[in-house]
Amino acid sequence: MSGVVLALVLVLVLFVIAIPSLTESGKVEVRLGPERFDVGPAVERAEEIEERGPILLPDVAGNERDVFVQHIGDDPRTGWHVFDARRSGLGRECTLEWQGDADRFVDPCGGPPIGSVGDGLTQYTVEVTDDGQVVVDFRTGA
Repeated sequence: MSGVVLALVLVLVLFVIAIPSLTESGKVEVRLGPERFDVGPAVERAEEIEERGPILLPDVAGNERDVFVQHIGDDPRTGWHVFDARRSGLGRECTLEWQGDADRFVDPCGGPPIGSVGDGLTQYTVEVTDDGQVVVDFRTGA
């Protein structure tokens, strides 16, 4: 019995004292994916989007942040947009569907159509690096 009590005390000490003291703030931060994501070469991704439509990137870490990568225009260094793949608070069954002939997204759950750059959805900062890579910063959702 005393072994069980000792084990409980050790676990309590671990969670109350040891783990918080390992971080500056006293809080453990869980990060389930990269804050910045390299989508790939701008020229190749722009060509792919031109041929097939926006690229859906599913969030493999937490199933919460599926996004579309969209490119508008002729210059692969500009015209990039990354935005949530569904309206806030909705499940994956409501992931938007691209209608290329109408140049818009439709909501399978009945919401109004959404323009080609995801107007009204959470947007993320996108940059094309000096070496031509498309990089998304997921810390900037607004």
